[in-house]
Amino acid sequence: MTTQQIADKLVQYCRTGEWAKAQQELYAENCSSIEPEASPGFEKVTKGLPAIVEKGKKFDAMVETMHSIKVSDPIVADNSFACVLDMDATMKGMGRTPMKELCVYQVKDGKVVEEQFYM
Repeated sequence: MTTQQIADKLVQYCRTGEWAKAQQELYAENCSSIEPEASPGFEKVTKGLPAIVEKGKKFDAMVETMHSIKVSDPIVADNSFACVLDMDATMKGMGRTPMKELCVYQVKDGKVVEEQFYM
C-alpha cells in the first residue's frame, strides 16, 4: 500500500474507534508509539505491535463514555502523514475530558513503523 492509502485507511478506522483493527492491518510488527510527556498512565515509548495493541486496550478500559471522535483528513508526504484527532470522552475517575492531538505517522515498506502524538 502507498502512504496515501495507509493514511486514508487509518483515518477511516480512527473515525469509528477501530484502533486495534487499524493496528493489526496497517502497523509493522516492530513499530513504535511515542506519547507526549503529559500522558498519565502510559510509557513515553512503546515498542512492538503486541505492546501497542495492549496500550490501546488500556486506553479503552479508561474510557467510561466516548461522546465524539473527529479525525481530520490526513496530510501526506512521501513516507509520513499527519492528522488531528479530537476526542470528547468521559474518563473513569477523571470526568469529561476533551483531548486534541496531532498524530504523526512514519511509513516504511507499506506499514506504519512509528506513531507519535503531540498535545
